[in-house]
Amino acid sequence: MSLDLKVLGNTAENHAPQGGCSAGSCGSTDDQLSHLPESVRQRVFNHPCYSEQAHHHFARMHVAVAPACNIQCNYCNRKYDCANESRPGVVSELLTPKQAVKKTMAVAANIPQMTVLGIAGPGDPLANPNRTFTTFRKLSEQAPDIKLCVSTNGLALPDYADELTKHNIDHVTITMNCIDPEIGAKIYPWIYWENKRIRGAEGARILIERQQRGLEMLVERDILVKVNSVMIPGVNDMHLAEVSRIVKQKGAFLHNVMPLIAEAEHGTYFGLMGQRGPTPPELQALQDECSGDMNMMRHCRQCRADAVGLLGEDRGAEFTMDKIEEMEIDYPAAMERRKKLHDAIHAELNANGNQHTNLTSDGGIPEGTRPILMAVASQGGGLVNQHFGHAKEFLIYEASPSGVRFISHRKTDLYCTGGDTCGDGDSILREIIQALEGCEVVLCSKIGYEPWELLEEAGIQPNGEHAMVKIEEAVWSVYSEMHKAGKLAEKKVRLQASA
Repeated sequence: MSLDLKVLGNTAENHAPQGGCSAGSCGSTDDQLSHLPESVRQRVFNHPCYSEQAHHHFARMHVAVAPACNIQCNYCNRKYDCANESRPGVVSELLTPKQAVKKTMAVAANIPQMTVLGIAGPGDPLANPNRTFTTFRKLSEQAPDIKLCVSTNGLALPDYADELTKHNIDHVTITMNCIDPEIGAKIYPWIYWENKRIRGAEGARILIERQQRGLEMLVERDILVKVNSVMIPGVNDMHLAEVSRIVKQKGAFLHNVMPLIAEAEHGTYFGLMGQRGPTPPELQALQDECSGDMNMMRHCRQCRADAVGLLGEDRGAEFTMDKIEEMEIDYPAAMERRKKLHDAIHAELNANGNQHTNLTSDGGIPEGTRPILMAVASQGGGLVNQHFGHAKEFLIYEASPSGVRFISHRKTDLYCTGGDTCGDGDSILREIIQALEGCEVVLCSKIGYEPWELLEEAGIQPNGEHAMVKIEEAVWSVYSEMHKAGKLAEKKVRLQASA
């Protein structure tokens, strides 16, 4: 059954979500969107990867229809049937285009806030052009309001720029880790191009040239481009600021600097060789260096190639093909629910935009007051609305005299796993505290006595007084309270729990 999913409004006032971050800090906020043409704003405002504010409200999904890849990366190992892993290139189910369309329809009916469908693997979509474009063509016919995206390494991109335009794909992500072939040779063992395998710096040179040409061609065709770069300490970390400068110069809309994932159990070359990933402070410092006046994406979750749901959650296990085959969906009713939810989100974002007041307008915190980091437990919606023990990740915000900005997210193990007790003694809590290094406050809806005590001992103040409050408002309120109480004179984080 074909679905009519055209339920989104297209008036100007429905495309002005209000962000709480300072310019250049966290993807696309309202301040950053205000200077854009309306046609661009409409493509960004409800895309959870292109707008930091949108990721609190709108969901995405990936369909795994592209198994083959035309390059090898030292940080990648495409394994199937790894449902408990959350990293790019991993899928539990490889789909045909027909199955992908059916899955998309089922997700649209059951997760009405889903606005974006992407193909990101498990290989490279443009190394699988027939499967990729067949999927896009069928989805364009049956769900024309869903945004279509593709994520590619860029090797084949110049060959398919026009084809992407034909399918109304106006969001493309290119993974570009370097612009120096010698550095590229340390990241890419080989590429497969023009029916031969090319190794080392020569292969990297071809890949880099093709990536940059593809970026230019997309910009010429008015396609929004996000560039992903993997930060690899000791390999390309000192080089990525130059990458950011070049991709901005060539017209990229957004740059996403991501941390290397290199656990030995993943079986990647970097993982097996002991290559470490960056620490949160190292990642933040590089993102700040790259930002300047270019939009930086800081809310990326490095999703699986079959991810479903809001960023930060994965509901893919609910939508395996065997379960979808058994679903009985009342599509008209589902589409009505979808329309009502979208209308409600639009109304809320529009109201936030009209009623926004500057968080720093009270003038109570002088310039030069030190900034602090706060961790927030949230289930979405831009609210402090999650129990500390139920959080599998924390959103990290920075408060300073100039305002509040989103910095990153940090994944943790679940502290409360059910039963009469939470956690495995103190070990999980100690790991969580270590993951929150540098944070001085944890905002959550509720928290138990035991974690409260250990967090305080580590110099991290728990706070459950702002449940269901908007995150930026809660962070600023706590920052103001700390200033009035004279707690911003010196840093107090001790991380004793790691001892």
